[in-house]
Amino acid sequence: MEQPLHKIMVDPMLAEMGRNLNDAMKILENGHKEVDHDSGQRRLSWRDIPGPLQGDGQDVASILQLVQNLMHDDEDKQGHRRMQYVGEQGHMALLGHSLAAYISVLERERLRKLTTRILSDTTLWLCRLFRYENGSAYYHEDDREGLVKVCRLVINARYEEYTTEGFTVLSSKQPVIYQSAACRPGLGQHLCSQLGLPLSSLCTVPCNTMFGSQHQIDVALLDKLIKDDVDTGKIPLLLIANAGTPGAGHTDKLGRLKELCVQYNIWLHVEGVNLATLALGHVTSPVMAATKSDSMTLTPGPWLGLPAVPAVTLYRHEDPALSLAAGLTSSQPVEKLRALPLWLSLQYLGHDGIVERIRSASLLSQQLLEHLKSLASIKTSVEDELSSPVVVFRFSQDNSAASSGGSVEGYFPGEKEVQDALNRWLGEQLAHLVPASGVDVVELEDEGTCVRFNPLMTAAVLGTQESDIRALVEKLNDMVPLLSSTLRFRQDFREEVYHHTALTYIEDLSWPGLGAIRYEPRCEHDDDEKREQDVEKINGNLLKKLMELDSDMCFSTGPEFGAEKNCIYLGLATEDLDVTELVEIITASGRDLEESGKLLENMTEVVRKGILEAELQLQKANEAKLMEEGVLRQIPLVGSMFNWFSPSQSSIKGQTFSLVSGSLDTTETTYSLKAQTGKAGTPDTPTSATKRLPGQKLFRRSAAGSDTYSETSSVGQVEEMPRETSPLPPASEEQATEPAQDEPASPDPSSPDPSSAEDQRQPDGQESEEADGIR
Repeated sequence: MEQPLHKIMVDPMLAEMGRNLNDAMKILENGHKEVDHDSGQRRLSWRDIPGPLQGDGQDVASILQLVQNLMHDDEDKQGHRRMQYVGEQGHMALLGHSLAAYISVLERERLRKLTTRILSDTTLWLCRLFRYENGSAYYHEDDREGLVKVCRLVINARYEEYTTEGFTVLSSKQPVIYQSAACRPGLGQHLCSQLGLPLSSLCTVPCNTMFGSQHQIDVALLDKLIKDDVDTGKIPLLLIANAGTPGAGHTDKLGRLKELCVQYNIWLHVEGVNLATLALGHVTSPVMAATKSDSMTLTPGPWLGLPAVPAVTLYRHEDPALSLAAGLTSSQPVEKLRALPLWLSLQYLGHDGIVERIRSASLLSQQLLEHLKSLASIKTSVEDELSSPVVVFRFSQDNSAASSGGSVEGYFPGEKEVQDALNRWLGEQLAHLVPASGVDVVELEDEGTCVRFNPLMTAAVLGTQESDIRALVEKLNDMVPLLSSTLRFRQDFREEVYHHTALTYIEDLSWPGLGAIRYEPRCEHDDDEKREQDVEKINGNLLKKLMELDSDMCFSTGPEFGAEKNCIYLGLATEDLDVTELVEIITASGRDLEESGKLLENMTEVVRKGILEAELQLQKANEAKLMEEGVLRQIPLVGSMFNWFSPSQSSIKGQTFSLVSGSLDTTETTYSLKAQTGKAGTPDTPTSATKRLPGQKLFRRSAAGSDTYSETSSVGQVEEMPRETSPLPPASEEQATEPAQDEPASPDPSSPDPSSAEDQRQPDGQESEEADGIR
């Protein structure tokens, strides 16, 4: 059983340091676990605002609490993020930084002996572990810094007068640095800026185009470029090769490149993730050739899951003075302490632990590759199917195997861009749904947008397990049919939109979905600003209406910083999507919104004019009543007595004012039918002419899912069919040929039967006599 750190240490200072580190890590890790519970309750306080340094100081607990708040305060706002897994080996690396600060205060002689032992041990272990014999090591924080120092070393070696003359010796014979087109972006430019060389000293060699991997440097073309530079008086200085390109993870032909470098006296530098496999028992010959290079850069931190450990550049050179001049070695003992975190971590893991971590990561790649072989429409791009540690895959629809219901007439314009957008969405969704897998999106020159699984760089950091691979494959099985259907129906959707004049198809090849449209309302004015406002308003309302529908289709406003505005973007499509119904419902919904919007806009003007007309009609009616009845009947008291002795038989008819039409109508129909009626309105636009099974969502073809319904569902469908079809024919020919007489024009089903209304109707004279009797 392991003893606590503070019990086995002799030096009380080291014991206190170990206790403080353990306590600090517990506080920070516990805070990371509890932040999910407290994030909703925490509010912005004055502690979040930068302020002056406190005069009386703070204790360690308060400072750690502040660090915890700064680390985890915005997790609820940022959403999902990958958090590095810090195990016991990570604690050893963090302890190394604390020990480096403590050791630096030792007396000079003891510090020199200790740093020399740490540096020599770490260098020896790394050289034996990665099969690099008789090598020296340079430890650096920036993984590009080792290459910069190596370039300075080569310049000092090739230009003997460089230490005294400086860059003036470079003007007569310009140095040339060669790099592959598949190298890290910006690496060559960084070298030139750090070394003070012009960009003309950088030569980017294209990759293979005819034979071999398209991610490997073209050796024949490199040979030709070197000969041309030598003929023009330039000095070939250094070649940067890849043992695992940053994108696809392919390895250059290092054996042939080494022969070429020996022929022209060029320094060969190798970097890449595949160098980690040198620690395994079985190493492929292309990667094994990296052990013959002049230098190579290793990144053991991500390979082994070690936080804050330096990168290492192993190199071979016999002149220590030139190495010192280039900055690869230092006489300052403090700078040698950079290797201390790595020295502690390597001892903690041991040789077997290091090899096991790298082997486990390589096995994860093989497991994923085996699963991907069984998935349709998924194409992989690996260098060696038996031992490739990097797996790059991509969704690619085979049009010849497309099922019925979509366009299969070859590739439509911009299909590659659309597939890139779908693969970009696929990679982002997989990274979000299975964060422990460590997949990311990579842009390759030939393949386009792909999803990359690089466990050597992520598995130890994220703690990737075999269960994460299975979860990743399950998500792929769910997403691939959606991507296939979307790509299949995209062209059909475009053509269907062109058949509707009210819709405009928006060409956005970067949208991972069915497409984008814009509803164009009929505009009666020439004001562009007013028209734009109308388009924005109706498309916004149409989007809200479509989002409320019961369907599997996702409607949105599209990218946040997209070029197109006032558009409706449609998401991924299912296999049983009915494109015709989808477009028809969108058009009908937009037409309904447009008509209702115009009705509301015209309501004020119509009602205003109707009120003025009604006032005029009432004024005329009052004048006619005055002329007909006389002045005496208008006097309040006298008029009542006069009407009692001689009842008036007025011919003035009642009128009603309609707010819908803004017009005056007579009340004769209302009194005759004993019910209030209105004019026949325009029937609503049908949303869909397709019969839908019970429980079936919108935009789905019924034929595709009819087999899934039970017999009970089919019976229910038959019972509902008469209500969806046209009305039944009349019972007899007479009813069909002879129109009903005196039938009211109102279509209101709540009105009484016309024959009963006819029987109850009385002559005008009799109705007037009854009215006089009532008076």
